[in-house]
Amino acid sequence: MDYKNLIIEAANGIAVLTVNSPKTLNALNGEVLGELESAFYELNRNDAVKAVIVTGAGDKAFVAGADIKEMASMSAYEGHQFGLKGQRVMMLIEKMTKPVIAAVNGYALGGGLELALACDFIYASSKAKLGFPEVTLGIMPGFGGTQNLARLIGPNRANELIFTGRMIDAEKACAWGIVNEVIAPEELMAKARDTAAAITGVGTLGVSYAKNAIANGLNMTKEDGFRYEASLFGVLFATKDQKEGMSAFVDKRKAAFTGK
Repeated sequence: MDYKNLIIEAANGIAVLTVNSPKTLNALNGEVLGELESAFYELNRNDAVKAVIVTGAGDKAFVAGADIKEMASMSAYEGHQFGLKGQRVMMLIEKMTKPVIAAVNGYALGGGLELALACDFIYASSKAKLGFPEVTLGIMPGFGGTQNLARLIGPNRANELIFTGRMIDAEKACAWGIVNEVIAPEELMAKARDTAAAITGVGTLGVSYAKNAIANGLNMTKEDGFRYEASLFGVLFATKDQKEGMSAFVDKRKAAFTGK
């Protein structure tokens, strides 16, 4: 599909989705959210895509937040619906069967940080800035930020970041556990592609089931999580990928996984 605000390039099992509204620092308005929802739905259905990288156009911003001009005149009902729309996009990303990597190349603020947090992990440029400035506008994060950040780094640090509205740099975000690794700006996409390529080279069903086990297990007791993990582990033994992977290991050759 053709998108007004997104660029999607796919090759060798890797799709790179770029939010492309540099004049607004790639801000998320209703139109962009709608395109993101459609794009992630289609990417999830595309069997040729095994991993997705999300980034922002230009050298200033990943996504600088939601579109304040659009939000300024919203009623309580409209604000509620806007929040639900943003949350729907974030949950779609979280529930994708394939890994999604955020390559944060600049400002990731408000809805932009929520977009990054919805991905499976984050690589950040050394010049990136992250934060939730919503309280400085009299509101709060509404696209899942309060829930995802607190679950990721604990409530104390999430409270500090959200309550103050301050930005933190990439190094601090890495120290807090928000970002996996801080990378030189010119090497960011190469790092993301290298990791995505590593993912595409292994059993994609195993990766998909592992993502499922991690995400759902976080909402279970540890004992229930163990049981859930064992059930998915068992199901994988009925797949062609398991037979191929283990046969290749025994035969000392490279496995040719098919995702079946």
